[in-house]
Amino acid sequence: MMKKGCPYGTHRVIEPKGTLPQPAWKIDNTMEIYDNEILIDVQTLNIDSASFTQIKEEAGGDVEKIKARMMEIVEERGKHHNPVTGSGGMLIGRVAQIGEKLKDRDLKVGDRIATLVSLSLTPLRIDKIKEVRPEIDQVDIEGQAILFESGIYAKLPDDMSDTLALAVLDVAGAPAQTAKLVKPGDTVLIIGAGGKSGMLCLHEAKKRAGVTGTVIGMGHSDASCNRIRELGLADIVLQGDATRPVEVLRMVEEATGGKQVDVTINCVNIPDTEMASILPTRDGGIIYFFSMATSFTKAALGAEGVGKDVIMIIGNGYTKDHAEIALHTLRENQKLKDIFERLYG
Repeated sequence: MMKKGCPYGTHRVIEPKGTLPQPAWKIDNTMEIYDNEILIDVQTLNIDSASFTQIKEEAGGDVEKIKARMMEIVEERGKHHNPVTGSGGMLIGRVAQIGEKLKDRDLKVGDRIATLVSLSLTPLRIDKIKEVRPEIDQVDIEGQAILFESGIYAKLPDDMSDTLALAVLDVAGAPAQTAKLVKPGDTVLIIGAGGKSGMLCLHEAKKRAGVTGTVIGMGHSDASCNRIRELGLADIVLQGDATRPVEVLRMVEEATGGKQVDVTINCVNIPDTEMASILPTRDGGIIYFFSMATSFTKAALGAEGVGKDVIMIIGNGYTKDHAEIALHTLRENQKLKDIFERLYG
């Protein structure tokens, strides 16, 4: 008989007791499963962009130091939970064992799945890091992971490569939330629009805002802005530094004839971009912070400090059917799929 576990994984928490696995400092990553867990032979980790950027900078870009730091985090915490950014990522692998309580699920041993919960709460053991791909934040490993009863997952699609599917599913919440938030006629600002989540959001924003709406895509580098232009989904392309909020406000108002935007979506992977999202958004407008580099304190106090009555949504990476919506977004737009295949395929 297998041991019985809590649906939310509290039976894995070592320190501090009584917390859930995500906020816990350390969890149990032994790979003997409980009755309500799924054991996965891990193939690839997709590290959260903010987390990977921080690790890469700390390691000075040295791949061996990146590997060592990742191994150190997992050894210390039982999960890949970056102590600086607080974020994790997600993984793909094959189902190795299914707990007795979960036998009625539409899942069998050998199925290839992507976990749609954060590595910051996933028990993980890394035996070996085989390859690091810094340009796409992906790391191939030999190791195993545990998915809790409450954990969501998606079976990997047959019509795209694993690395491509992983890149899309890693940010599935962003386009799905954009589809919910943007209404016909809205003026939408997407900060970080040339990145992975930003490009998917561009598609959904243009689709939902329609011919009467305006989509503004903002990037930082030449390469990012060129991708935004290549997609052809942004009515206006801006190039600027999202850590300089007054400059961002000026650029947006110049581009819109003095108007502020209805919806701002922040997809950047660096800190201190909260105010660049708040200032250009009209009173009563919506800001969706998908970026894991966002500080709730800076956003809340910053909005108060400039007298902005805006609705701020923390970037919940989950919304109903988000995996299907994100994959459909890629299938629906061939130009977008071509760029993703070039970058992540």
